[in-house]
Amino acid sequence: MNKENLKQLQILEQSLHSVLMQKQQFQTQLIEIESALSELEKTDIAYKIVGNIMVASKKSELKKDLEAKKELFGARIRILDKQEQKLKEDAGNLQKQLLKDMKE
Repeated sequence: MNKENLKQLQILEQSLHSVLMQKQQFQTQLIEIESALSELEKTDIAYKIVGNIMVASKKSELKKDLEAKKELFGARIRILDKQEQKLKEDAGNLQKQLLKDMKE
């Protein structure tokens, strides 16, 4: 039973690490989007990167696209937060069980 629990704990910790890495990537992208939105407010002329070139674009369309991405990344971060909490809870419970089994 201990080996199974230990293996399960390792799997949970690997999953938690993966969730944390994904969350960090989305948070970085969210910061970049917020920065782009802030800069967009300061200018009248806007450009969008398409492939390897910059193309003039309507400020309102860019703002709409960035707001949609911001909402999407925010939702993904909230989902990852829930997954993180669940994994931490499960890992904590498993650690307690392992410690209890070791004392017996």
